Amino acid sequence: MPDPALALPDDLETALARLAGGAGASPEAADGPVLVASDFDGVVARLVDKPDESRPTASAGAALARLAAGSPDRVRLALVSGRRLDDLARVSRVPAGTLLVGSHGAEQGRVTGEGLEHTPVALSADEADRLENLTTAFEEVAGTAEGAWVEHKPTAAVLHVRLAGPEDTVRATAEAVAASESLGLPPMRGKDVVETGVVATSKGQALEALRAETGARAVFYMGDDVTDERAFAVLHDGDVSVRVGPGETVARHRVADPDEAALVLTRLADLLTGASAPG
Repeated sequence: MPDPALALPDDLETALARLAGGAGASPEAADGPVLVASDFDGVVARLVDKPDESRPTASAGAALARLAAGSPDRVRLALVSGRRLDDLARVSRVPAGTLLVGSHGAEQGRVTGEGLEHTPVALSADEADRLENLTTAFEEVAGTAEGAWVEHKPTAAVLHVRLAGPEDTVRATAEAVAASESLGLPPMRGKDVVETGVVATSKGQALEALRAETGARAVFYMGDDVTDERAFAVLHDGDVSVRVGPGETVARHRVADPDEAALVLTRLADLLTGASAPG
């Protein structure tokens, strides 16, 4: 259970109650479910030095399980992440019925009783060539910065500098940005990463697609990084956006950390599944 000493801000508590109660829903979607969507790292899971070791906090995991088990006419659950789709499914350990978006929207799938169901990404010959050139450039940058490494995604390359020293981080980040731009590709800078893709996408586009797919009457989204700002920006009146941690944001609400994020998810599970968390 979440820490009993934690409490949600009054305005956020009110917004969640209105979301669950249907206040502000558009007439054409008045009977649809609430889409509860969230980033993973830094929200459902704490940020760690080794991404392979990331797991949901106990309280967040319990809340996600309750939301996934809810009636699909009432609630749909989704994780929207920059991680590769297969990696997100592995570390999140979410129940069947959960919708997953990986690589900032380039990959989509769902968890079933048999595992992850998805259609592999197919790149054009030109996109494949650009990805190969981009990956080579990022590997060269990482090779000059101790602690830096490159993650390979189906549509992108990611330079990680979380374990690099301060001077190497600044230099490697600048070089990765320059390498991306020299290939005509726009880089995305996040927390200790530079990610550049060869397919145009964003978490905002992914969230809009999930809204349409689920027929949601309203959307909740929670995230902690600059890439989540694109998701916050597409939300409508009646939706709820929550930024986790510090930083400029267009989200309407904020909580401090994954512990408070778990409290938000627990409260949503209480409101949308009609049952309180077990004591």
